[in-house]
Amino acid sequence: MESRFLAHPDKGEVSSLLLVPKGAKWLLVLGHGASTDMRHKNLQMIAESLAAVGIATFRYNHPYMERGGGRDARVVTLATVRAACEAAHQSAPKLQLLAGGHSFSGRMTSGAAAAAPLPHVQGIVFFSFPLHPAGKPAIERAEHLDDVTVPMLFLSGTRDALAELELLEPVVQKYDEATLHLIDTADHGFKTLKRTRQSAEDVYAEMARILVDWTTRLA
Repeated sequence: MESRFLAHPDKGEVSSLLLVPKGAKWLLVLGHGASTDMRHKNLQMIAESLAAVGIATFRYNHPYMERGGGRDARVVTLATVRAACEAAHQSAPKLQLLAGGHSFSGRMTSGAAAAAPLPHVQGIVFFSFPLHPAGKPAIERAEHLDDVTVPMLFLSGTRDALAELELLEPVVQKYDEATLHLIDTADHGFKTLKRTRQSAEDVYAEMARILVDWTTRLA
């Protein structure tokens, strides 16, 4: 189901896509990467794989991607995340809520949650958390995670150039309620090396399986 919601008073409404499989108990608010939108193949594959295991998704656009042009100010982006969570809850109020996204939107989701708890959200899911720019290893982008008060799941490829493992693993280990699942040979966009990948499981099916298992451990 496609709909619209008010992202920010200065930016107007944005589009959203709600996919609810039969028997769903959880709904994931799912944001896009910095240079993509809610209909990008990556997000579509994530949503469809989650639907196959009974998890609903609420995909949405950020205002700058809805209208075109440069990226929004941080205050607008964080407000959009918060508005998306509220819109998702209103769309399916009986479902338990998670929030996150691929790369940029995952980090913006945790940024919003660090500023103040997101309404109804019981956990945050990062599909390729962008810990640092490619070729510029650092951990400053993770400092705000100290203020996140809900469990976090990091789904990260072993070849992700934006999250070098020697930096990402210690970051996640700092938090009692953070879980890291490494996806063998996957890069930032979840492309894998078929010849050297040890698992025959589809990468999106793997992430869906791990996410379902993680939800069983949430309070």
